[in-house]
Amino acid sequence: MSRAPFDWIDGESERRERAGLVRTLRPRAADQDLLDLASNDYLGLTRHPAVTGGAAEAAHRWGAGATGSRLVTGTTALHTELERELAAFCGFEAALVFSSGYAANLAALTALGPHGSLIVSDAGNHASIVDGCRLARARTEVVPHASPEAVRKALETHGGPGLVVSDSVFSVDGDAAPLTQLAAACREFGAALVVDDAHGLGVLGEGGRGALHAAGLAGADDVVATVTLSKSLGSQGGAVLGPARVVRHLVNAARTFIFDTGLAPAAVGGALAALRHLRAEPELAARARSVAAELHGRLTAAGHLAVRPDAAVVSVRAPSPEAAVAWAADCRAAGLVVGCFRPPSVPDGISRIRLTARADLTERQIDSAVGTILRTAPTA
Repeated sequence: MSRAPFDWIDGESERRERAGLVRTLRPRAADQDLLDLASNDYLGLTRHPAVTGGAAEAAHRWGAGATGSRLVTGTTALHTELERELAAFCGFEAALVFSSGYAANLAALTALGPHGSLIVSDAGNHASIVDGCRLARARTEVVPHASPEAVRKALETHGGPGLVVSDSVFSVDGDAAPLTQLAAACREFGAALVVDDAHGLGVLGEGGRGALHAAGLAGADDVVATVTLSKSLGSQGGAVLGPARVVRHLVNAARTFIFDTGLAPAAVGGALAALRHLRAEPELAARARSVAAELHGRLTAAGHLAVRPDAAVVSVRAPSPEAAVAWAADCRAAGLVVGCFRPPSVPDGISRIRLTARADLTERQIDSAVGTILRTAPTA
């Protein structure tokens, strides 16, 4: 008897079930009465009246969708306005907006990693970088996490065009990449540096201008940044920032730009409003970092293992995948939403709950969150 074409999925589902790794969607209500420390809304702007107002105004003026790819009908005056202001804010010559941060990373790596070149990628990089490396025609070498010396050795043995790619702030533990050392290694061998600043924009640098701005690398002719508009800017979409000639090249060579529908005007309008709000209230970045430091300090003082946050992500270790899932569920039952990271999402195999600090959290909310985490913590 012949098998149905998707029977193999049942076996995969059973293996996930046995390993305790089944993932399910959990739709949230618009007015849920839960304290959210799981989203990436670092500055608390996704519901800010200025941001929602900017999104609504853009939708009314330009329509619900972009109507086509950026090269056909999907580029509005609002898109170019956001690109111009985002590049200026972060200190780069030019910017190009994509439908997501994921698409931006795929674009940067596939268009800037041609055949015959080498991409050197940190072992802790985000999945979008991993997929971009897989799709690029370049050869990829994965090096140990946050090791400029390993990067240097990889470039030294290649001898041709090279590109080094790293997150600025790693999404699992919230630790920062050694950007100045990575840039030095790149320059020693004439390689480019591409940095995903998704978790740095809005949190690091002067007034939230990002990790590359803080490192003095923004605007360099050998540095490219990718960002997302869905974290600190509370909207949707992504962008690549860098030299104007790099952006022109992406317009002509990046498939996730050429063949994808442009970012919806509402998302563009919301992101632009959030960027202007951040520019007007630069203290938001420091507040997000301060909240993260307080969460870390109080949890470690209580005996929990947590990585010291370099931005707004606080990662707290759990004894096992099952314990992490149960811990997150118990927190939710008590009114607190936290992230839950476990294999295969974490490359080191260590399960965690993940907290994201927000600039708009009050001291009472911080007290409540810490109390809930400590009260529901699993025993080792």
